[in-house]
Amino acid sequence: MAEALHLAFIGVPSVLPIDRSRIDQARRDTRTGAVVSDDRGLVDLAKALQAELILYGTYRRDPGGEITFQPRYLDMKAGEGKSLQVIRGPFERLLDLQGDLVRVYVRGLQVGVRPDEAEAIATAARPTASLVAYEAYVKGRLLASERSRSGLEGAVELFSRAVEVDPGFGIAHFHLGMANLALGNRWKAAPQFRAASQVDPKRPEPYKALGDLLMTSPRRLYDQAIEAYQKAIALRPHYADAYVGLGDARAAKGDHEGALGEYKRALVVDTSNAKVHLSMGKIYYNEKGLYYEAVAAYRKAIDLDPYFLEARMGLGEIFEEKGLYPDAINEYKKVVEIDPRHTGARYNLALTYEKVDVKEAIIQWEGYIELASTLSAEKDWVDIARQHLKKLRALEKKE
Repeated sequence: MAEALHLAFIGVPSVLPIDRSRIDQARRDTRTGAVVSDDRGLVDLAKALQAELILYGTYRRDPGGEITFQPRYLDMKAGEGKSLQVIRGPFERLLDLQGDLVRVYVRGLQVGVRPDEAEAIATAARPTASLVAYEAYVKGRLLASERSRSGLEGAVELFSRAVEVDPGFGIAHFHLGMANLALGNRWKAAPQFRAASQVDPKRPEPYKALGDLLMTSPRRLYDQAIEAYQKAIALRPHYADAYVGLGDARAAKGDHEGALGEYKRALVVDTSNAKVHLSMGKIYYNEKGLYYEAVAAYRKAIDLDPYFLEARMGLGEIFEEKGLYPDAINEYKKVVEIDPRHTGARYNLALTYEKVDVKEAIIQWEGYIELASTLSAEKDWVDIARQHLKKLRALEKKE
């Protein structure tokens, strides 16, 4: 149900769902706990995410096969919650019931849309006509959220099953590409993004993903990336992340003023988008040499999204480069606190500790090597880490 609601409301400018990965990170944070099962926990989670609204509820499947949904929501600004109309029906009609659920929320939240727009939102919650394909897709989403190699490999298998059952299941093609990309298989990701755009040409996410892929191509395909981002924006004018990608592509071509213009457009459609401030911070620091402006931009990104690990990493790297080692260490530690498996933060933490505390640096290198040695993508970095560790142990013996 959560996935259906996300698919439905991601196209609604007045709602702007929070990215599911941010929710997962917040739930893993020790301050909010791993499981949220009551209203108090939901309020804490919403505060951590700076969310204005939470859609949640309960469901029950009876022995006879009927399923019942009790949709609810919490309005953080008003400080109140509300139960909405109960939805019932046979489990075989689950996909249709998802559309009913969205319609109930549209009416209950008084989302300002026309009847035809409301119907399109409800239709978006039913991305496939096959319950078998949808089940495989949702299970794949759950496995992918674990961010482990085994989880991602399991997700690839499930997404593959979903598109095999329903070749026209566009969002499943897209997430199959994202899972392959997370596993380092760029050559498998790109065809899935293209397949997604072909079977579901009105969905912008595949174009944005293709833009991201083209941006990191060794061939520097920035013009093609710009074209992909523009297609995504044409399909969803409030797609702030696509504006950020477009700005990054212009920056990569040396058009820094043009990039800043795209970032400002992103803020017009989404004032709380943290990625905009990260990208602005990069230009301020790397291209304009504006240290204080860059730090302010990174801090703004973190204020908007305390779980934006890339912003914390970037801020830590600026501090490290300027010799502000305690500040850098604090940022890297926060990343590790939120995500204990973040190899980049552990690597940088060990490297920074070398400047201030050799014994702690040894501990950090040992921790990084233990974590990263099983990851093929980290092989070269693990070899470098072992050289650092060997050097520090020799230095420690001399002392």
